Amino acid sequence: MKKQINISKSVYEICTENPDVIDIMKELGFESITNPGMLNTVGRVMTISKGAAMKKIPMEKIKEKFEEKGYEILGL
Repeated sequence: MKKQINISKSVYEICTENPDVIDIMKELGFESITNPGMLNTVGRVMTISKGAAMKKIPMEKIKEKFEEKGYEILGL
């Protein structure tokens, strides 16, 4: 069974529920997610979609990477 991620949740909530998401997001180009201070501040209000828009990372690429790692994305 695939693990599910609801991208309408904050990055902080998603990473708290699924700590391995931090590594996946780092691979995608969200380097600052490995900084606990950033995760605990900006991560509480930032969603994956907002971060993707800021970093100009296509949501399709994010979806593919998460599926590769055994996740199903909800909320797209």
